[in-house]
Amino acid sequence: MVFSLEHRTASLSVGEFADFAIGPRSGAGRPSGLWRAQLGTHWHQELRRQLAGEQPEAQFEVAVNGLVFHAGWTITLTGRIDQIVPLPGGGCRLREIKTVTQPLPAAEEELRATYPDYFAQLATYAALRRLEEPTAPLRAEVVFVEIASGLAQPVPLPVVDDGLFRSRLERVTEFLNLRLRARERRQALAYRPAFATPRPGQETTQADLATALEAGSIVAFEAPTGFGKTGALLETALASLKAGRFARLLYLTSKSTGQLQVVRTLSAMTAPDKPAAGSPAGEPSGVSVWHVRNKAEHCINAVFRCTQAACGYLHDLERRWPQSGLSRYYLFPNEPRDLESLRAAGREARICPYEITRAALAFNDVWVGDYNYAFAPRNRGLFDDQPGFDPGDTLLVLDEAHNLPSRVADALSHALSANEARSVLMELDHQQAAPALLRAWESLVLLLSALRACDALTPAQEDDLADALETVAVRLQDRPPDHDALEPQQADVLWRIPELSAWLGDRSLGKLLWCPRDGEVSFTCLDAAPVIGDTLRRYGAVILASATLGPTEDLVSSLGLDDPTGLSAPAMPVRVNAHTPWRAGAYDIACDVRVDTSFQQRARHQATTAATVEALCAAAQPSAGVRSGTVVFFPSYRYAEAIVAELERQQSLLRIALQPRLHDLAAQTAWVEESLALADVLFLVLGSSFAEGIDLLGGRVSHAMVVGPALPEVNAVQRARLDALATLGREPAFRRVYRLPGLQKVNQALGRLVRAPGHRAKVLLHCRRFVEPAFASLLAYDYQFGVTVATKVDLEAWLMNEN
Repeated sequence: MVFSLEHRTASLSVGEFADFAIGPRSGAGRPSGLWRAQLGTHWHQELRRQLAGEQPEAQFEVAVNGLVFHAGWTITLTGRIDQIVPLPGGGCRLREIKTVTQPLPAAEEELRATYPDYFAQLATYAALRRLEEPTAPLRAEVVFVEIASGLAQPVPLPVVDDGLFRSRLERVTEFLNLRLRARERRQALAYRPAFATPRPGQETTQADLATALEAGSIVAFEAPTGFGKTGALLETALASLKAGRFARLLYLTSKSTGQLQVVRTLSAMTAPDKPAAGSPAGEPSGVSVWHVRNKAEHCINAVFRCTQAACGYLHDLERRWPQSGLSRYYLFPNEPRDLESLRAAGREARICPYEITRAALAFNDVWVGDYNYAFAPRNRGLFDDQPGFDPGDTLLVLDEAHNLPSRVADALSHALSANEARSVLMELDHQQAAPALLRAWESLVLLLSALRACDALTPAQEDDLADALETVAVRLQDRPPDHDALEPQQADVLWRIPELSAWLGDRSLGKLLWCPRDGEVSFTCLDAAPVIGDTLRRYGAVILASATLGPTEDLVSSLGLDDPTGLSAPAMPVRVNAHTPWRAGAYDIACDVRVDTSFQQRARHQATTAATVEALCAAAQPSAGVRSGTVVFFPSYRYAEAIVAELERQQSLLRIALQPRLHDLAAQTAWVEESLALADVLFLVLGSSFAEGIDLLGGRVSHAMVVGPALPEVNAVQRARLDALATLGREPAFRRVYRLPGLQKVNQALGRLVRAPGHRAKVLLHCRRFVEPAFASLLAYDYQFGVTVATKVDLEAWLMNEN
């Protein structure tokens, strides 16, 4: 649908018009599978041939269009009528041919109830025909064709009954009116400043961002942790929405904590002091916000199994939705929309809570969620398929954007094992699937089973695997098995095959096929830059925000904003760097050149590293009853565990809290709080959520130590990435693959130690590589200049220094 709120016009096809609905769609009657599409075409042609022989004056695939005026809107409809058959004495009969799998003949009432959109489409063609010939006799019928046998059953549409056409007009104009209401709401938007009292440096941030948005469609905003990026970004975005530059804001970040912070900040900035005149109590006078969570989080069943056959909450959704009362979630912006409220509403109405999110999303001004909804093929349909969604009039904000390349690469990577495939084969055999599909799947199982662990498949193995996957994908299109009869895990494996076949055929992606274990293939995306670049270019404007965006040329390359062919200039982002005068002198940096923490050399220096941890903790002992924390960052768990063992061997009395392997955010936070209170030192792993995702260390850690740059592990994937960048030269490729990600983790971790004016931290960079220009130049400016520690005496002097 294309519409103009300013001119109150809309344009859409007849099929789109008949299918349009606010709320869930059951998908009843929609064929799937190539074989059904081919048979459908066959029966269309066969019926056309028969009719042409009987009535040569009949017309086929007749283009029709018309203007319809309803509720103050002008709607343009276009389409093609399958058949127009002249009636004796004048007038005509309209016929729409629809293929179905159910046995025919069937009761007309059943067909009308099962396929209402087919009759709505026919009713729309009839209405448009009346506009052309208002007095001519008119008849209309849907001709159902049983796809297996070709048996046809015509079902007439009472010409005098245009209720189906009118109901679709009401749906479309209701949607348009809601969008118009949203625009008026944005135009009247009132919001508080993000900062009641700006910190030094924050005064000009919004103006800087607004100027950058005027200067370019892509803005790179770099601000340290604790600066207040979220508030600054939201204030800029709200101003743009109010001015009408954008119709919607997408605020995406990879961290659930960040998403929750966005929602809280928006609520604080836009909640009215008192209800506006004439509005329901508590209704926002500003933007309407929806926090999108994944489908599994919405689920209210004990076991997540998302099929209509297995879940009663998905059954007959389209019919039950109008009576459910759930339209309140898009009619009234003040309706609570947290997960618990959605689950409770879904449970009461017997409708899947995720369908509430899907139905209400289009009518919200701000969508908050994960990167996947814009970049991952499996997830992006939630946004792209929303009625009226246009990336061109959308502002996309990507927070923690330094994570974007790796996250999108992960979303574009896959895995497949012989054990998974074997389980599906057994189920397909049990279902008596099509013999051709069974043979193709068995060949795939045999191929996977024969593979052995390796860093890369040979070209011959890749060709064999591509052929096997393509064959299965074609057979699945020809005659797909019953999806609802499969277990969720089996269904996931089954429908992963077409994705993998298409993935192998995509020449834009850098790829590696390798076997981490016997019988298991990893389909690894080495570089997601082309996909990222294509996605970013769809949006009206993009703001990339992070504390560690890195050098501009590397940012442009990693996000696919350059032109690999060299035929056009790269899309250089407009950079905005936050002003943070309060960070000047907040870090007391020293580089310890006594040790080499590279993988080959670190064991030789473990005793020195352990002794240095002891010295750092001794210097951080509380004074005047004030406790100050100490944290040591390691590049890996194994390294941290080795130093714990070394301290134990030296009979150290330090109380060490080694980062546990926890995934739950609440448990992680509780561990950090407890450890800061009870332990002498925290051992954290660079790049983990403890080092980058928990903002509890600022102002509570006085001494920190980074045990070496956290270079990625040398493995098959990293070697393949180096090879893919070989044309750059060895040094630039090594910088891109190893140094940049490693130093980015260091910058992220250290940024969390100073989050507000008055915070101070002594930081020891414990490796001689930190003074090498190739490494030092990639440290954030605040960490680049410090004392060189060449001896134990130098260390003691630096620790004693109060500056």
